[in-house]
Amino acid sequence: MVAHDRREPHSRDRFRGARAAVVSTLPAFLVVTACATSVPGTPVPQGPTVDGLAATGPVATPTRPLAELLLPAENFPEPYAAVVLPPQAVAQAAPDLTGIPVGAKVDPAGCLPPAQDYGPDGTAMAVGTDNGRRATITVELVAGAAALGDLRTRLADCPSVETTHRGATATVTTVPESAPPAPTPGVDTLELSRTVRSGEGGDAVTQSMRTRIAQVGDLRVLVTYMSFGDGDPDLDNLGTVYDAAVARVLAG
Repeated sequence: MVAHDRREPHSRDRFRGARAAVVSTLPAFLVVTACATSVPGTPVPQGPTVDGLAATGPVATPTRPLAELLLPAENFPEPYAAVVLPPQAVAQAAPDLTGIPVGAKVDPAGCLPPAQDYGPDGTAMAVGTDNGRRATITVELVAGAAALGDLRTRLADCPSVETTHRGATATVTTVPESAPPAPTPGVDTLELSRTVRSGEGGDAVTQSMRTRIAQVGDLRVLVTYMSFGDGDPDLDNLGTVYDAAVARVLAG
């Protein structure tokens, strides 16, 4: 019980600090599997399959600016008070969702996330905060993303990663979950759980995340529930935001 009392203020301060790192900046700048079906004569390649139905091919990447494709803050469900992050804040917030800060050293080597363009043409983000749960739901759009198969391979190769950044160490553990259904043929999907554990003993902090991902052409939609609390993830509202975010992108 005493140990719990030591951890809880630290966890709360860590949550407030993490949230402040994003929100306080606002005033300033605030499976799919490829298959081939043969017909008599010449083999005819088919697109991805979803629930056994062949698509004509990958869904085309939307051409509108990311800011217009991003789910508006007012479309987040209660009690998530949301804001759209300005480009300057995106570079601070996006790496938190991987658990690996920019410039960190990792073990095993080769498990760094791929380079990402955090400018307005590369990444857009909106973040909703539930102060009661001490949790956030984030929508992130990433342009020019590699196929989800590349991400699956990297996650399989790097299920647990030790990170070191500015003298602080952490362990990032990622576990695949059952992928959400494809919203339309040609859209690849993925779901994962991730924990980031840092500190030791009474100073230990665990950041928990659940992320649903959809790939529309080379535009990746990531919706992440993140919490420093001990409760179960808010899968209902995560699903609501994910569905809305993907539908907006598909509407193009």
